[in-house]
Amino acid sequence: MATTPRRRIPEAAISRLPVYLRILSELEAEEVARVSSDELAELAGVNAAKVRKDLSYLGSFGTRGVGYEVKFLTYQIQRELGLNQTWNVVIVGAGNLGQALANYGGIIQRGFTIAAVVDNDQSKVGVEVGGVRVRHVDELAQLAQSKDINIGIIATPAQHAQAAADVLVKAGIGSILNFAPTVLSVPQTVHVRKVDMALELQILSYYEQLRRQARGDNPSEQPASA
Repeated sequence: MATTPRRRIPEAAISRLPVYLRILSELEAEEVARVSSDELAELAGVNAAKVRKDLSYLGSFGTRGVGYEVKFLTYQIQRELGLNQTWNVVIVGAGNLGQALANYGGIIQRGFTIAAVVDNDQSKVGVEVGGVRVRHVDELAQLAQSKDINIGIIATPAQHAQAAADVLVKAGIGSILNFAPTVLSVPQTVHVRKVDMALELQILSYYEQLRRQARGDNPSEQPASA
């Protein structure tokens, strides 16, 4: 019997589901049983119509005038995001950022396991980071197969990020989280998410500038470094 293909959810909606999940987890910890779309929207910083549209991709779980059952909606979002199983992750780059990520307990709490850390610096190979020993990047393909690694995190300097991506792709890893401030060239079948802290700081700089202007501050302008 043929199975019905899953309905593809727009990426914008997918990006909001983890936000709803975090809020629902907080509500569950406070023993809140139900939440309305209006309440969820206010906590998530979006409008209620968007919340209802996003959640409609998961199915019909809400009741008009009653709202959503927090525990059940939490389960449905976790299921849709694939968080009802554990995903093994490899970190490429055992520098300061890679070590910080490997030691970050929040990754494990959200259903991900740091199965391996690799680096091309021989001085880092063999050092224990986040409970695992750093292996040489040349071992990545073998590690990906033996440890069933699904996701790769690039924590290298920008100039080494493309090489790291190439190694991950060659190892058969199809999902990459890139912390390096550079654009990667990967096959269309590989999904890349980028975490650009400098970009986010620049956006915050804009809002901070607005706050200063609203207060009537007039800070002396200095040209930014190239």
